[in-house]
Amino acid sequence: MAGISRRRFLASSAAAGVVLKVSFLTPMPGARGQLLENFVPTSAAWLTPEGKPRYRLDALAKVTGAKAFSRDFRARDMAGWPDAQSHAFLIRATKADHAFDGIDLSVLGADLKPDRVVLHEDLQADRITVPEPDFYGDWFLVPQGQTPRLLGQPVALLIYKDFARCDAAKRLIRFNPNVVRYGKQTGYNYPRHYGAARFVRIDGGSPDADDVYSPYKDAVIFGKFSGDNVVWPAVKGIAGPRRGLAAANRRSRRGQAQAVLAGDAVSRGMQAAARIAQETADAGDDALVLTRRYFSQSIDPSAMEADNGNVWYDPSSKVLHMIVATQSPHDLAQSAAQIVSRSTYQLKQVDLKVGYTVGYGSKDHHVFPLFCVVAGLYGDGRPVRLANDRFEQFQMGLKRHAFWMDKTLVVDRASGKFRALTGQYRADGGGRPNYSFSVGTVGTTGAQSIYYLPKSDLSVAVFASPAVEAGSMRGYGTLQTMSAMEMLVDEAAELLGIDPIELRLRNLLRSGMKNTQGAIPGAAVRNEEILLKAKAHPLWEKRQANKVSFEAANPGKKYGVGYAHVQKDYGDGADAAIASVEIDPKGRVTLRQAVHEIGTGATTSQALMVGDILGRVPDETEYAVLRWPQMPLRSTDQPYTTSQAEEDRNKKDPYWTPHFIAPTSASNSSYFFGHATREAARALVDFAIWPAAKSLWSRGFGGGPLASSAVNRGQLRLAGGQVNAGGLPTLTLDQVAAEAHRLGLVTGVTVHTFNRWQWAEAVFDVPEAGRVRLPIDALAVRYGQGAPAKLKAQMTSGGWHFVKRSAVFYPPVQRNNASVTYYAPAAALAEVAVDTATGEVRLLSHHMIIECGRQIVPELVSGQLQGGPAMGIGHALKESLPLYEGGPGEGTWNWNRYQLPRAKDVAVWTQTGEVLPPLSDTDPPKGIAEVVMIPIVPAIANAVAHAIGERFYELPITPDKVLKAL
Repeated sequence: MAGISRRRFLASSAAAGVVLKVSFLTPMPGARGQLLENFVPTSAAWLTPEGKPRYRLDALAKVTGAKAFSRDFRARDMAGWPDAQSHAFLIRATKADHAFDGIDLSVLGADLKPDRVVLHEDLQADRITVPEPDFYGDWFLVPQGQTPRLLGQPVALLIYKDFARCDAAKRLIRFNPNVVRYGKQTGYNYPRHYGAARFVRIDGGSPDADDVYSPYKDAVIFGKFSGDNVVWPAVKGIAGPRRGLAAANRRSRRGQAQAVLAGDAVSRGMQAAARIAQETADAGDDALVLTRRYFSQSIDPSAMEADNGNVWYDPSSKVLHMIVATQSPHDLAQSAAQIVSRSTYQLKQVDLKVGYTVGYGSKDHHVFPLFCVVAGLYGDGRPVRLANDRFEQFQMGLKRHAFWMDKTLVVDRASGKFRALTGQYRADGGGRPNYSFSVGTVGTTGAQSIYYLPKSDLSVAVFASPAVEAGSMRGYGTLQTMSAMEMLVDEAAELLGIDPIELRLRNLLRSGMKNTQGAIPGAAVRNEEILLKAKAHPLWEKRQANKVSFEAANPGKKYGVGYAHVQKDYGDGADAAIASVEIDPKGRVTLRQAVHEIGTGATTSQALMVGDILGRVPDETEYAVLRWPQMPLRSTDQPYTTSQAEEDRNKKDPYWTPHFIAPTSASNSSYFFGHATREAARALVDFAIWPAAKSLWSRGFGGGPLASSAVNRGQLRLAGGQVNAGGLPTLTLDQVAAEAHRLGLVTGVTVHTFNRWQWAEAVFDVPEAGRVRLPIDALAVRYGQGAPAKLKAQMTSGGWHFVKRSAVFYPPVQRNNASVTYYAPAAALAEVAVDTATGEVRLLSHHMIIECGRQIVPELVSGQLQGGPAMGIGHALKESLPLYEGGPGEGTWNWNRYQLPRAKDVAVWTQTGEVLPPLSDTDPPKGIAEVVMIPIVPAIANAVAHAIGERFYELPITPDKVLKAL
């Protein structure tokens, strides 16, 4: 196992004898309520008579204290674990420009001496290395004599067999500058920069004409670094492999292109960029050329559950038991297995228990859980708990990327139409790669927001630095770039003397138009409806009159209203999911899903999706499922970097898929994970419910009531546990289920799905159902009790029949260059008052308008409409972290220094919102978890400009900046 990569681990784990197991935590002794996996959602208490939820699926557990977060658990709470519990903490470097020269623990004395000290040299001796160093960094602990890669990087792990001594030792070491010894000053030692990419497009003269050049049709352009400068390919140069590019895209949840691009395409792209630059420089008096520089700060996500884990390595059974807070349990289990399998420790199984968590992306592929694995290996057979307090979370938790953005917008003065946009973006990723390059490219491709741009040249350079690492956070780069775009457009409207909403209406990206990558968005683009609603809203219509009356009544206060409108992609271009839906002879329905609950209500919505299709919500549910024996799939798990030729070879294997399971992130639960749930439920209707119902309706002389009817599958209706079609006698789902089992039909369906900005499809020959083409790429079925022995004999994959596909149709790998085709829009009106004496900006009210397709649970959408803007308000007005010295990496930051918005800051009693109704009941849901926090940021900035006549180009807009402007 020494040379195996994490990406290959899934395919090789069975041969190596390593089993990966993920499940939900069980209740602690004495806890009231029920855990999600044991909840009976059809209980009368949960559902209304109309089948609507009265509260979230996890609500009772939440309010009774039974909602299981990993931070709540100790070894004694876990069945089969020892009662003994060890505790650990990390010592971290607070300088990143001096060599590490060891640690001095004399301050602890003999009484608080740790039971075990772990240094880099211990890990090296035990062959414990970081999995995928091009993502997580090359060291767990800084080697002696080396300079840390980043501020706050761990240098030692201290383990104690009791909590009291561990806690006392941590308090003595905190803020003590003498514990970590430093040698000579070396300067910074951060990794090589993370990547540079450029997206150039020139349309063919109209939105519907073929593009002259676009990333989707032609190529994305990648740059090299010469020191801190980006060097783009020469016009006639040939782009070769980029150092680190394949590695960056391998772990990128939104990788942008293959590692090797055709020279001709890249050369043409550079020519297109030069043409845009020349036309911008030559723009005459008939055009407004507006150039501005913006800055969006680094912030801490401040999730209430700090990073934590409890890990027990049992040397007798060779099982690694883990309780960890994570958004990506599948990948974490693989990474943990890789760490142990490459070391001197033996491994047979990884048993990962996950609880609920809320991380806003900050618990998606963070390095901290891997430190928990390391701690567990050095526990001498005892479980070891490693849990950040809030100082440590600020020092080591993932941060939002700081962005510097230079933007130039060219607008035709007569028509108000946009001619071109150029943008140069610079992002600081800190001292570990993580998702930084991906965040940079997603932010760049999302920068156009809701506008159609005939010409665009958007580039990004993502730099390494000694800052605390930045990673996946809500908004994923687009909060920074789209906020800047909305501030730029608002200023352009002012300079042109055009109403800001009117200017937006003139430049909308409409259905069928292409984005800056040259791809046409899926579904209807409904931004015009939102703009017209905003234009007619009293806040906007009466803003000038209200400004006069407010300021007259409030001397020293300035009043303003601002508007902003964005659309955010959801999904990551490699969304893979698995879901299983079964029905037993008594009509009881079971749902199993790979999706993990991270606070968005995914578990509630997935259950209701089944209810919408089967007419009954599941009686049993299980989430965060990792083990799928009925899906014996193999994957290289490199969906962004696999060449077309390689994929064409791989897809001939019916067991191959580009990606096994995606993490719960990128607002992907309702649409992408939900797609697997919906397809499994629909297939069960097609394979079992419909034929079983027809069998019951055909009973009796002459073919029963069915013989006299002209009924087809489209007339089938399932609701309230009843089955109807075309006026035939009503059946109960219980009756139909019993008949399906009697006939030996398919009574269980498991599907695997894959989306590369388009759904993969495959053809299957299903016994008793015939040949079908479905928007999935793998299928397994389970037959009812009455199935003949020949069929049951095929259920050899964990009690299921894995149906090999006859053909598969994966979206071409070139579609990676589309970067996004799924959008969810959101707009905000913000009403502010600015105190000219103190500089304080007070948010008086705000109104949100969104479009999210068909709402599964409107109350969950409402929660997003309230919580998301609160985070955006903090970004606009309060939250900020220094990047380097004086910043969180020095370990002195907590909420006593870091300002979070409170109820009084977010207009908690005066905020309103509305959701566009779906176009029809067949509209799919859209992922809106990320987009709802973004428009309030530029809306506030634009409102402040309306209030005081001064614009701000750096966030947050703090009182001192306002006073300076005044």
